[in-house]
Amino acid sequence: MKVLAAMSGGVDSAVAAARAAEAGHEVVGVHMALSKSRDQTRTGSRGCCTVEDASDARRAAEKIGIPYYVWDLSDDFHDLVVEDFLSEYAAGRTPNPCVRCNERIKFASLLERATALGFDAVCTGHYASIRADGPGGEPSLHRSRNMAKDQSYVLAVMGPEAVGRSLFPLGEFETKEEVRAEARARRLGVSTKPDSYDICFVADGDTRGFLERKLGEKPGAIVDADGTTLGEHRGTHGFTIGQRKGLGLQQPAADGAPRYVVDIDPASRQVVVGAAELLSTRELIATDLITFEELAPGRAISAQIRAHGEATPGTVLEVDGGGTGSVLRVGLDTPIRGVAPGQTVVLYDGDRVMAAATLERRA
Repeated sequence: MKVLAAMSGGVDSAVAAARAAEAGHEVVGVHMALSKSRDQTRTGSRGCCTVEDASDARRAAEKIGIPYYVWDLSDDFHDLVVEDFLSEYAAGRTPNPCVRCNERIKFASLLERATALGFDAVCTGHYASIRADGPGGEPSLHRSRNMAKDQSYVLAVMGPEAVGRSLFPLGEFETKEEVRAEARARRLGVSTKPDSYDICFVADGDTRGFLERKLGEKPGAIVDADGTTLGEHRGTHGFTIGQRKGLGLQQPAADGAPRYVVDIDPASRQVVVGAAELLSTRELIATDLITFEELAPGRAISAQIRAHGEATPGTVLEVDGGGTGSVLRVGLDTPIRGVAPGQTVVLYDGDRVMAAATLERRA
């Protein structure tokens, strides 16, 4: 196959590209330049896709012996990921930019360009597995054997068509050290390179500060469930459902219990705080459903609402359509906390991804 290998400049994508080439595929490496800042460097940057990363990817491609190119996707990234992140927070929702990046950049923009250039598949260093065990024998998406690094949650939004045209060579590694050991054996210079973390376009890791700089100050009240004003804030975009720290409240609750953000209303600029039990729910309601197999009410599933959170057993209660405007309702065997509009919910059958959708609210 003719394979386009996405090379971020890290050890994972380098080993994935090397494995694809070793398997006999005709591999071409490409680095996606996502930063609008041409002078961004890893020094002081906690994310990926910096100037140094592009150089590291080039050196890895040379060592592997494959052609290498840099594609400027910064406009797409800004419009489809950064602007989405800002608009979602402005609307009182809690997006996951890594989910959006995988959906709209790494498995939409990249795959579209790869197809136009005649490539059969794309290869990445994500920790997930693809197996030919779908209901009709088609490829299906599974968790990685390395559960600590599993990325099936953020990949679920890519959908079954993109899964069928993807390669994830790292899915069967059990530890990150195994990947690094293989990189050393292949004499790839990135074998000891630290992992990127946090939101790549928030270089200093201060998400609240980034949102305030971009969205401005929009003061409002912090209130309790009865509407009593407890304090002031500089913008609802600085809060997420389930947040406990950084509320800026001077007086404790009457019973001394911790307070959590339980609701956000950008229209009235109110942030509502309350006791932990107000966060718990046993029912999830989501829209924009993406399915890997047919879902029907009564189907047993496990639902995960965070990239590295626990999956909670439950049952599909309602499925109304698919794609934009669709509705999914899931009942959970045990209550979970911190469900926020804008989060992605991924449904699993064991370690196999069944579906993904965007949470609208808890029941």
